[in-house]
Amino acid sequence: MTPRKKERDDSNREFEVDDLRDRIQSSRGSRLNLISNEFGLERNRWELSRESVLEGFKGCSEGFIIHPDSWWYEVWTYFILLWAIYSSFFTPVEFGFFRGLPMNLYFLDIAGQIAFLIDIVVHFFLAYKDSQTYRAVYNHNLIALRYLKSGFLIDLLGCLPWDAIYRASGRKEEVRYLLWIRLWRVRKVTRFLEKMEKDIRINYLFIRIVKLIVVELYCTHTAACIFYYLATTLPSSQEGYTWIGSLRLGDYAFTNFRDIDLTKRYLTSLYFSIATMATVGYGDIHAVNSREMIFVMIYVSFDMIIGAYLIGNMTALIVKGSKTERFREKMKDLIKYMNRNKLEKDIRDQIKGHLRLQYESNYIEAAVLQDIPISIRAKISQNLYKPYIEKVPLFKGCSPEFINQIVIKLHEEFFLPGEVIMEQGDAIDQLYFVCDGVLEEVGTGVDGSEETVLLLEPNSSFGAVAILCNIPQPYTVRVCELSRLLRLDKQSFSNILQIYFFDGRTILNNLLEGKESNVRIKQLESDITFHVGRQEAELALRVNSAAFYGDLYQLKGLVRAGADPKKTDYDGRSPLHLAASKGNEDITYFLIQEGVDINVSDKFGNTPLLEAIKNGHDRVASLLAQEGASLNVDDAGCLLCTAVARGDSDFLRRILSHGIDPNARDYDHRTPLHVAAAEGLFFMAKLLLEAGASVLSKDRWGNTPIDESRMSGSKPLITLLENAKCSQLTELHISSHEIRDKQHSRKCTVYPFHPWVKEERREGVVLWVPRTIEDLISAAEEHLKCTECHILAEDAGKITDIDMISDGQKLYLVTNGHKPR
Repeated sequence: MTPRKKERDDSNREFEVDDLRDRIQSSRGSRLNLISNEFGLERNRWELSRESVLEGFKGCSEGFIIHPDSWWYEVWTYFILLWAIYSSFFTPVEFGFFRGLPMNLYFLDIAGQIAFLIDIVVHFFLAYKDSQTYRAVYNHNLIALRYLKSGFLIDLLGCLPWDAIYRASGRKEEVRYLLWIRLWRVRKVTRFLEKMEKDIRINYLFIRIVKLIVVELYCTHTAACIFYYLATTLPSSQEGYTWIGSLRLGDYAFTNFRDIDLTKRYLTSLYFSIATMATVGYGDIHAVNSREMIFVMIYVSFDMIIGAYLIGNMTALIVKGSKTERFREKMKDLIKYMNRNKLEKDIRDQIKGHLRLQYESNYIEAAVLQDIPISIRAKISQNLYKPYIEKVPLFKGCSPEFINQIVIKLHEEFFLPGEVIMEQGDAIDQLYFVCDGVLEEVGTGVDGSEETVLLLEPNSSFGAVAILCNIPQPYTVRVCELSRLLRLDKQSFSNILQIYFFDGRTILNNLLEGKESNVRIKQLESDITFHVGRQEAELALRVNSAAFYGDLYQLKGLVRAGADPKKTDYDGRSPLHLAASKGNEDITYFLIQEGVDINVSDKFGNTPLLEAIKNGHDRVASLLAQEGASLNVDDAGCLLCTAVARGDSDFLRRILSHGIDPNARDYDHRTPLHVAAAEGLFFMAKLLLEAGASVLSKDRWGNTPIDESRMSGSKPLITLLENAKCSQLTELHISSHEIRDKQHSRKCTVYPFHPWVKEERREGVVLWVPRTIEDLISAAEEHLKCTECHILAEDAGKITDIDMISDGQKLYLVTNGHKPR
């Protein structure tokens, strides 16, 4: 088979109908054999049919074929469904109330018929499923032939413009009867409702009720249009001999009813239709002439059928069958299934026997225990099953509380000899305990040979290794004689282990140390060891939880049980991080005594000391500092600037007291003093100055904290920073005498142009020569209002050192990259 043909063959399997797919998936046999059994075909006949089908869609890729499950066809289906609803509703209205459509409705009708014509074309390219083989057919000839033989002619007749034909024929009334062909489109609506009934996402009772209501309303709607048609086909002179012409409601008479508003006429007809269907006997609204009487008799007879249909369906929805009836129906379905698939007698007996056992064993629980409170049911389970569970080697040494929780979640099941409960390699989600009977664990080799590994007698268990270690089932488990088992699902078992963690470790130890099953467990020791490692990781999370909530007793118990207090969680947070963040002083001291690294950082760069400072736990922070903890903050500048910006003076004071640099810069080279000056925070600036913050530092734009304070306009803050500047300048120089010598011994004149460009001469500024060339450039830029400059001498040489400048020298401030013209 070519790859292309194989791909098509595989794609065809996706189009099998739901009931066949369910049968195939529920069986252990091959798909090919089951389909052959289903249709009574021999293998050679099946291969012949298969090849013929392949030849049938051999030219699939050569032409245009519409996939029935494609998304755009689904969209088109819903689009044409809307037109089908409109056509199904409007066709009776057009027949009964119109003799020629108005222009706006005429164009709407033409648009609808064009849509249905397109749908006819689509059906000639739409693949379908063969009713005999359940295969998708892609052959153009077969698709066209099938559609031509089914609904093509009726679909085509329904698309004809019958209103235009009616006008062209001289308004012959017989032509209008052909409009009823369009009611064929109602089947699209019914198919949609049937599809909704099978959709498990929609409540079945709701969709069934909706369907019944739609059936009733559509029947009465159609009858209402026919009633009005019977009244309008008589001459105007005989209007009084019709049901509507003779109708009187109070003092109002429906004379000249053709001139009444269309909505009122339709509502009156619909009311008469519903009243005729629902009332019994002679009413105010009744048939007058013989034609109306004949139709009413037919309609009332039809209404009795519709009423019986509606009442029967509603009764079936409300009344539920008994458990025994459901058992009988299930047994009938099983017998049909076994007959259809020609199952062997042994398998038949096993299926029927297991179903009977299941029915009888569950009957007591369902009928007797369902109304008993859960607490009493728990006591019943403990009395019935606890003696068995306590003797299981898997639970040796486990706490009584853990055993009680296991017993409550157990379910009792019976199995007949020869049944396979678990297959080797299956994903297991159930744990079984043997109460009565004998089972065997069978190992299957690569060559398919089987070998009995172990006999499972009462008080044994199986499935624990696969569940606890999350591995495929290592051995096949088969029933040797009638057995009564207790079943525990994986989810319930895992939930109990999460609460009773120590018992989980005991169970793992029992798996590794079991004497009776030591040989087979040794083969799985690596998987169990891996699972133990994962349990250790979960234990680390429990240690962190105890540290977070300040449970010293639980923390000590976990550490004594072998938990490592140095392990971190997925965010790199150690128990010491969590204890420090919550201010648990006793937990912190205990962890320090256990040798935990006090300077460990999490993924966010936070140390335990920083966590204590952030949350205002001074005693814990002091304890950590005494033990030698340091902050080790990666981005101290951003941390300090953020604290200043939000006005957290307590945090700022605490963090400064633990030795963090108050001149640390952020990404804009701004210090915390810059932020305090810009925000006008006098108290924050004072704290920073007391901690040694510099007022001379510049950000990336060359602004100092004093510049920021001047822009903020806080006079007390400006005064504070100016005084700090003088104080810091005094500290920066050796003595006040040396400062005066440095500042006043030399002066220079700086001009804001290039020395070679004479025509651009502008006035300069006289400055004292500072200590560094950078300070000179900064001072010159501030006075001459320019940025990113350098200093040139008169010969255009760039000055790089302040000692090159002599007293009274002329200098030139030039922007970087400037070239003289």
